[in-house]
This record gives sequence, C-alpha cells and structure tokens, in this order.
Amino acid sequence: MTATATRRRKTGSRTRCGRGGWMRILKGLGMALLVTIAGVAIFALLMQWLRPAEATVRIVNQVLKLGAICAGVYVCVGRGCEGGLLRGALVGLLYMAVGVGAYALLSGQSAPLSAYLADLSMGVAGGGIVGMILSNL
Repeated sequence: MTATATRRRKTGSRTRCGRGGWMRILKGLGMALLVTIAGVAIFALLMQWLRPAEATVRIVNQVLKLGAICAGVYVCVGRGCEGGLLRGALVGLLYMAVGVGAYALLSGQSAPLSAYLADLSMGVAGGGIVGMILSNL
C-alpha cells in the first residue's frame, strides 16, 4: 500500500467520526446516564451490607460521576476522532447539568451555587480531558 493510500484511509476515518455530531453527543449523554443509574443501583444494594461512612459515599459518588462521564465521552468521541476536547467537555457539561437539575427537583433542597458550579466544572474538565485523550489514540 502506498503512503498516499494510507494517508487517505486515516483521514477518511477521522472525517467519518464528525458526522451526526448532536446525535453522537446525545448518545454519549444517554450512556453516561445509564452508567449512573446502574452504578447507583449497585451501590445502593452494597450500602445495606457495607454501611459506609458519609465520606465514603461522597467519594464513591464522585468516582461514579467521573466513570459515567468517561463512558459517555467514549461513546460520543470514540478513538481517534477529531474534536474530542470540545465534544467531551460538552457531554460532561450536559451530564452534570442533568444531574444538578435532577438533584434539585428530586431532593427539594438547594445546594450553594458554588457546589453547582463545582459539579459543572468537574464535568467540563473531566469530559474534555477524556475526549482529548481519546482523540489522540
């Protein structure tokens, strides 16, 4: 195979990743939400036997959020696609916005604005970093 054919194949695979941008973002958001629902259900079952401390629950909550963002960004960006930083950050932002909104509606409580902004920032940063890494694989 010639160098031109190899270059054409690599370029072609990267351009295919760009099609259906909003649909890919929504699929990534859906995957992140599914991972969260499954993780929360499993952790709720484990909590009955383990009886973790409040600090442990907070840590598991943050790890679950980051894991869900990673799964969502992987579905959205894939390996080697262009625009991973922006798409990943957008998936993280939308995921955290849905989470913050659901928390506010379901709990009836409101956290300080700084807590909401910290969650949104973590989503943007985590999603952007994972998207950037996946783009460069």
